[in-house]
Amino acid sequence: MEYKFRDINIYKIKMTENDRQNQEDEKMNINEITREQLAGMIDHTFLKAYATKADFEKLCGEARENGFAMVAINSYPVKMCKELLEGCKVHVGAAISFPLGQTTIETKAFETEQAIKEGADEIDYVLNIGKLKMGDDEYIKKEMETIVGICRKAGVLSKVIFENCYLTKEEIKRAALIAKEVKPDFIKTSTGFGTSGATPEDVKLMKDIVGDEVKVKAAGGIRDWETCKKMIDAGAERIGTSNGVTICEEFSRQ
Repeated sequence: MEYKFRDINIYKIKMTENDRQNQEDEKMNINEITREQLAGMIDHTFLKAYATKADFEKLCGEARENGFAMVAINSYPVKMCKELLEGCKVHVGAAISFPLGQTTIETKAFETEQAIKEGADEIDYVLNIGKLKMGDDEYIKKEMETIVGICRKAGVLSKVIFENCYLTKEEIKRAALIAKEVKPDFIKTSTGFGTSGATPEDVKLMKDIVGDEVKVKAAGGIRDWETCKKMIDAGAERIGTSNGVTICEEFSRQ
């Protein structure tokens, strides 16, 4: 079925009684989560401009020791981190067009392909926020299809960063509806470099729209287990944070 962008503004979330019960069941299950399962949801992050080899050695060492899902880095150090993580299950994730998203589709595609060539297992790209705010949904769809297509062909996970702090709720809905059709592996709340980060309300909004078609990653401002738990309760299945070690320690002490 062809996607009808004009229908977005009248979109309403519909939920059956079974859907509500399933969500309640999922929320209750968080009380049974193990430390290992929690660590497996965390993208261990270091995206600073001043990052050195020593920083990446520390990042990868912590990720290996704790069993985190991924190290989240800029695209340049992908090869280095891939070598540092050789022999373990931790993924290397490259941030593309980060943190502004203000590069062309062709540039994002090239950076994505290069990162994958150098060993990236996952790609987190920032969509063109200005184009979304201008209502150019066809551009956002084309951009998403391009990056997701490259990732899918290479067997690499794809995540689309919305940067919700700059978006209205309707704009978040529109981006999520496009993602529901294109089907990246994840949609993500934030870069952590904007004016604010993830909120449980935004995570729930995104998850309510994409349902089981796409997963949601919460990132930005998640520094403790209490905040992390709220994001998981709201529907997040990945957590982007530079405080993964602290979060797991707090979880273990509860």
